Amino acid sequence: MDTYADLVFLGGRVVTVDAEFSVASALAVTGGIITAVGGREDVAPLVGPGTRVVDLRGATLLPGINDSHLHGCAFGMATPPLSLEVGHPAVSSLADVAQAVRDAVERVPGWQWITGHGWDTGYLDECVSDPARQPSRHDLDAVSPDHPVVLYSFSGHATWVNSKALELIGIDRDTIAPPGGAIVVDEAGEPTGLLHEGAQALVQNALPPLSRQERTDAIRSTLATLARLGVTSYTEPGLGPGGDGIMRGALGAETLDVYRRLLADGELTARVGVLLLPTGMAGTAEEFARNLPARGASEAESGDIDPRRLAIHGVKIFADGIVPNKTSWMHDPYVGGGCGSLCVGGETDAERVAEIGAIVRHAHATGHQMGVHVTGDRACDTVADAFAAAMAEHPRPDARHYVIHGDFLTAHSMKVLAAHGFGVNMNPTIKWTVADMEEEFVGTERAAYAWPYRDAIDAGVRVASGSDAPVTHPDWRQGIATMVLRESKAAGRVSGPEQRIGLAEAIRTYTIDAAWQDFAEDWKGSLETGKVADLCVLDGDLLTADPRDIPEMPVVLTVVDGQVVHDTLGN
Repeated sequence: MDTYADLVFLGGRVVTVDAEFSVASALAVTGGIITAVGGREDVAPLVGPGTRVVDLRGATLLPGINDSHLHGCAFGMATPPLSLEVGHPAVSSLADVAQAVRDAVERVPGWQWITGHGWDTGYLDECVSDPARQPSRHDLDAVSPDHPVVLYSFSGHATWVNSKALELIGIDRDTIAPPGGAIVVDEAGEPTGLLHEGAQALVQNALPPLSRQERTDAIRSTLATLARLGVTSYTEPGLGPGGDGIMRGALGAETLDVYRRLLADGELTARVGVLLLPTGMAGTAEEFARNLPARGASEAESGDIDPRRLAIHGVKIFADGIVPNKTSWMHDPYVGGGCGSLCVGGETDAERVAEIGAIVRHAHATGHQMGVHVTGDRACDTVADAFAAAMAEHPRPDARHYVIHGDFLTAHSMKVLAAHGFGVNMNPTIKWTVADMEEEFVGTERAAYAWPYRDAIDAGVRVASGSDAPVTHPDWRQGIATMVLRESKAAGRVSGPEQRIGLAEAIRTYTIDAAWQDFAEDWKGSLETGKVADLCVLDGDLLTADPRDIPEMPVVLTVVDGQVVHDTLGN
């Protein structure tokens, strides 16, 4: 035998995710490529003196997981020790948050900024008991009168600060929020300390930007977490000048340079696809066109970087906000009134719709793939129609534009997306997290419908899944369980049983269909000969497991490009 395998797996459930979703029992890897898939007899001739033979003992071998929407640098910055943990279950009340800040004040030198991440009113006792009760600067002032405090919500669409931070930022009752943003005020007209959407940039512009070392440390932390979870690819959805005002610039253009350096140094232990972010949460068509690089310009700057390890796939914009802030643009009013709006430039709905159309048209005509953050049903229709109009004006094969989140995709949106080969990137772990809370904003029926996996797949839309970390932890196992069960995190109630999908369909959203989003389904996303050896081994039989047990099934081995990056098997 001229070439023996580097790795051979035997005695397991090899879930290939090929077109037939066939299941084998053995697989071989040679030089970072899958060279055999089948039974013991198919891989036995490839075993040589230097081959590592892994006895799976009934474990499940899957394609490496592709989290198709994960903010890598921001996730690292949002987790300890780089940030205070103020999310569930670390805290359960406003009092718990205050205590965490009090503890930080005792550790941090005087006058330095204290940052934290993850608060969610759906898991803070005082806010749950009284939905009108929202986090306030007063909750933080008592424990931190001198240190400025900035706490990011789990969603990334709201920021909570104390009075010292407001003072240093220069926000008072006369401050006008940027377009598409909101400075929440009390009955007396004074800022409460809550900033929504684009108004968060006022905070970011006052904070010292992340240093190169902080960015590097954050991404390294994320890569270590992802390796333990079996995640071998992810989309970093938005890096560029529009990210300079988000989480101290974690989504800024400099972060892309850090990724390039980590790859050059052999430290990038996951494949990363990037969407560029020309504008922030309330951009205009003029600003977008000014900041959009020519197609291929950024790739040319990358020199000899392997595009299968780090690639720029397209661009991202924000079309609207999120349901808990009532900033998703909806056809029907929220509970209590209001329908939200698009968050791009423009004074009227008609002007904003035209602005979205102009942005999409420009990106499409210049050859970029587009990923558009859009959540409300009316906004989804607007974006889908903008995609279709751009395609009609400038026919382009296989553009693969996609809706990001698509919480309330309508039948119209799905029909348009499917007809043109466009996709949607949904978030099952967000569904799991907010299912109960959303009822107070949109009512029981609409909350149950949110993230309509079944309808989208049946309509012929290509569906990928992502965590949106740091919005949720990047645990695809919980995502799989949620897609199959539709059970909520807080109450365990079923939310929208008619939108359940099967296990095989759920796995595809994290593997081959996520690879499709990356224009990469011909070389990754399934376990077939000739494809790259990106692998995830899950202890136990995933195909027969109770879906409620899937989140606790350990990931015991992760392989990227044939190299082991996580291993607790030891055989």
